[in-house]
Amino acid sequence: MCGRFTQLSASLPELDVIVSEDSDAERGARTRYNGAPSQAFWVIRRNPETGRYHSDSLIWGLIPHWVKEPDGGRRPINAKSETVSRLPSFRAAYAKRRCIVPIANFFEWRKTTPPKQPYAIAMKDGSPFGLAGIWENWKHPVTENYIRSFCILTCPANEMIAAIHDRMPVILPPDAYDRWLSDLEPDPGDLLVPYPADVMRMWPISTRVNAPRNDDPSILDPLDD
Repeated sequence: MCGRFTQLSASLPELDVIVSEDSDAERGARTRYNGAPSQAFWVIRRNPETGRYHSDSLIWGLIPHWVKEPDGGRRPINAKSETVSRLPSFRAAYAKRRCIVPIANFFEWRKTTPPKQPYAIAMKDGSPFGLAGIWENWKHPVTENYIRSFCILTCPANEMIAAIHDRMPVILPPDAYDRWLSDLEPDPGDLLVPYPADVMRMWPISTRVNAPRNDDPSILDPLDD
């Protein structure tokens, strides 16, 4: 799964992105070293009319457009790549509303004797990378305000991450960004595979990451041996 990540930028070097202005400063996306569900993050989407790529502020935790509960109901943060094209909560968004979440690293926890040991996971060269996501635009049944939300697709872990967990987020290779964001192909399922482990690294970090209020660069400091 993917339950926490670091986002330092609204864009990716390989994409020419227009960063949209968010009118809600309190809910708007910002730099996060310890980003958590229900917070706002920059998400890259393609405008179907202009073909341009925009980075907009969306809430992490998908609310399908057909949900009637006043609180938005269950808000999944992840969708399994194996079932995303079939489950009612995800299939429409997967076919027509795909997005990319630009991040610097994500976190995972190894199941050991309590407390669980957290790890930071990133690219060896320190470059940002894009996670495969889907998004929705939900209209609140009472206020009629719209809430844009997203979730991240997951797949089986590669051989490096499998040492601590059985799942990982779907990381898109840069040459697949355009294809993923296009709505011409309803099921690019061949992209939903583990990213190569040989270009990635992971390191143990402090359990301070367990609390989202601890949101500063020191979260990423490696533990001493």
